[in-house]
Amino acid sequence: MTAPDTATRPLSPDVEQAEAAIVEHYPRLVRLAYLVLPPSLGRNRRVLTAHSLAQRALPRGRRDGAAAQAAVQGGVPGQRGGAGPESGYAYVRLRVLRSALEAGIPLTFRALPRRAQLPPLLPQVWGLRLFPRSGGAEELALDQWLATLDGPGRAACVLRALERLPEPEVLRVLTEAGVANPAAAVAESGDPATDELFSSPEFDPCVLQARPTDLLRRRRLVRAGIAAGAALLVCGALLALPGGGWGADGAAAPPYAKNAAAEQALDPGQLVRADPALWRTSSRTDYSGWPARGDRVGDTALLRRALAVWARPGRSVVVSATPGTPSGPPMGPPQLLFAGTVDQAVVVLLYDGLRVARYAEPRSGTEIAALDFARTDGASADTATALVLSRVDGNVRYLTAPWVTGAALRDLLKPTGAPAELKLTADGMTPPVPSPAPEGACTGWNALALTGEGGTRLITDLGELTPARLTSGAPGAERNVTEGAELGEWSRIACLLPSVRSHGVRTVNAWTYAKQPLPEGDGTATWLCTRAETWQGTADRVQAQFLAPGAPLAAQAAKAEGSPACGAREPRVLAGVLWKSKAGQWYVLAAGSAQFASLTVGGGQVSGVAVGNRLAVKAPAGAQVELSGKLTDGSKAGVLR
Repeated sequence: MTAPDTATRPLSPDVEQAEAAIVEHYPRLVRLAYLVLPPSLGRNRRVLTAHSLAQRALPRGRRDGAAAQAAVQGGVPGQRGGAGPESGYAYVRLRVLRSALEAGIPLTFRALPRRAQLPPLLPQVWGLRLFPRSGGAEELALDQWLATLDGPGRAACVLRALERLPEPEVLRVLTEAGVANPAAAVAESGDPATDELFSSPEFDPCVLQARPTDLLRRRRLVRAGIAAGAALLVCGALLALPGGGWGADGAAAPPYAKNAAAEQALDPGQLVRADPALWRTSSRTDYSGWPARGDRVGDTALLRRALAVWARPGRSVVVSATPGTPSGPPMGPPQLLFAGTVDQAVVVLLYDGLRVARYAEPRSGTEIAALDFARTDGASADTATALVLSRVDGNVRYLTAPWVTGAALRDLLKPTGAPAELKLTADGMTPPVPSPAPEGACTGWNALALTGEGGTRLITDLGELTPARLTSGAPGAERNVTEGAELGEWSRIACLLPSVRSHGVRTVNAWTYAKQPLPEGDGTATWLCTRAETWQGTADRVQAQFLAPGAPLAAQAAKAEGSPACGAREPRVLAGVLWKSKAGQWYVLAAGSAQFASLTVGGGQVSGVAVGNRLAVKAPAGAQVELSGKLTDGSKAGVLR
C-alpha cells in the first residue's frame, strides 16, 4: 500500500476537498484510527469508533471561495485521486489522529468528557458484533505488543509503519495532534521489521466478520425494557391520580396511589393476631402459630407507622434484606408477632406467610427507622424457634417461639462446659447475650440451646433476623447437637461459621464422613463436611474440613457454593489436602464418603491409586495434583469445588 506524500504542513481545506480526501482514503483513515484506539475498548467497539472518527473528520465550517481556490494548484480544484497536502488528506488524517488519541484518555469527574471519549452515536449495528478477520501468530503478537503502548506510542508506530513518514515528520504530526512528548512516543514505537504487518487484514476495519450478540441476554433485555416501559406507564397514571387516603406516617414516604387492597394491608385493625394456644393444635408449627406479644401490641399509632414504612419506606429508612428476600409491601394484612420496647428502640415484628419484617424506631422520635426482612417460607418447629429482636453493644436479644420452655447459653468452643441458664420473660424474650465473635481471633462462639416441642435445638446468630439452626449427622438424618462427641466436633469447626454469615442461612449441618489413619503412625484424622442451607435454596454453601489429631481447629480442604454435595440429594463428598508428618515428609491425603470405591491422584510428580475411600501418597512440598474417585456404582466423581 503506497502512502500519500504528506511531508508538508496540512492546510485547512475546503469542505468539498476534505470530503473527497475522506472518501478517497477512507480505508486508510479507518485503519489508522483502529490501530491508535486503545485495545481495552474491545474489537467491536474499536471498529465502530474508528468508522465514527473517520466520518467526523469532515470540518464543520465552509472556507471562503477565494481562499479555497488559492489552496489548490493553479486555481483549479484538485482531482479526487490527488494525495498531496492540497487534497486535504493530511488535514483529515490529523483530525482522525487527534480524535483517536482523545478517545484513549480515561474519563474522570474533574473534566467534562470529550466527544471522542464517548461511545459513537453512529454508526450503530444492532444484534451483531463486528470485528476484522483474524490473522496469524505474528499479527497476534503485534496486536498484543500494541496493547502495551500508550496512545502516543501507537500513533507513532502507525505514522511510521502505515503512513511511511520519516521520523522528523512523525514528530511534527504528533506535536500538532497535541502529544506532550513526541520524542518519547517515537522512542517506544518499535522495530521497523514488523512494519509490513500493519497492512494485514487483521487490522482492516473495513473488511469485517459478523457474529450475533448474546441472544438470550438480548431477549431478556428486550423483555425487561417492555416491562419497565409498562411499569413507567402505570406509575405515571398513578401519579396523576388525586392525593389523599393514606397520609404520611413517621419515616414513611408520601403516598403515591389509592388502592383498596393496599389500604387494607395498612390498617392496624386488620392485622392478624393468632390465638395464644393456636400453636398447640395447628397443623403448622411455624411463625403462623406465634401469638402477638409485647407491651405495645395495642399501640395503633405505632402499628400504623410500621405498616406504612413497610409499604413505602422513605429516605430516612434503612432497609436490609437477607439474600433472596423481596422487600416489597405485603399483599394483604400481615400477622403481628411482637410490638414492644426493646433496649433503646421500639420494635415491631410482622409476618406475611413468606417473610418476617422487623420495624424499629428510636424510643423518642419517628423521623428515622430501620426495616429488616428475612425469608421464612418453609419454616418448621426446628427453624422457627426464635427471632432476633435487637443488637446493642455486641449483645443480641431474642424472641423465642411460644413452645420454647427453656433457654441456655453455650460456648461452642467449650464443649465440656455447662451451659448458662437464661431466664425468659413472660413474652418469651431472652436477656441480652453476647454475640458470636464477628472478626479477628476466634476465642469463643456463643449459641443458644432452646428446649421445647420434643427436643433441645441449638441456634446461633449469623447476623440476620432469623438465627441459624446447628445440627449433626449424615445428610437426610440430621439431628440436634446434644451429644458430647458432636459438641466436640462443633468446637473445632465453629470458627469457620463467619464464612456463611449474612447469606440467608437456615441450617448448618456438620457430619463426619471419614476417619483416616495417618502415615507414619501420626494418629487418626477426621474428615467433616459442613453444609449451610439457605432459605432461598439456591446458594447453599458446602465446606469439606480436615481435622488433624491434636489440632485445635479444623482446616478448610474444599468449598463450593450452590452445590448439592453433602446434602440429601447428593450425600457424597470428596476432598484432599497436603499434610506434613511429624518427621517432615509431605503427603497428599484424601478421603471420600462411603459412596467411593477407589481414589486416584496424579500430576505434580505425584501418582497413586487407593482402593476404598481413603488415600495417602508421598508428595513434594507445594505439589499441585488432580484428585478423582470412582463410586461403588462404577461412575466417576470429582472433588468438591
